[in-house]
Amino acid sequence: MRARLPLIVLFFALAIWLVASYGLRYGLMEDPQWVGTCVAQTARWECQLRANLGWLIHFRVLGWIALIASVLAFFVRGRVGYALAVLALLFGFPALALYNASLAVFAVVIAALRLVRAPRS
Repeated sequence: MRARLPLIVLFFALAIWLVASYGLRYGLMEDPQWVGTCVAQTARWECQLRANLGWLIHFRVLGWIALIASVLAFFVRGRVGYALAVLALLFGFPALALYNASLAVFAVVIAALRLVRAPRS
């Protein structure tokens, strides 16, 4: 049980991260209140955040970062590979929620496979 505890904690943290990503999607990106507000007042920090997040979504930055990190994690051994896999999941889950599912689904699967891979002896 002790060896699996970090993986279980990571699972719950990633679940909370996914819920927060969907909250950002439906609370800021798709909420009609913010669409109207940001058309009239583009200088607000919420509107700036929304615009910058829109650029990240448009250029698929989160999905590409997650995919590159997961592929690297799959081939790198030890703690560095594990850390890269966690990083890929941290970028992959928001990419899934924020319209980059075509890249992020592969990144999340590859990173998850890296996390559960048995260490070589």
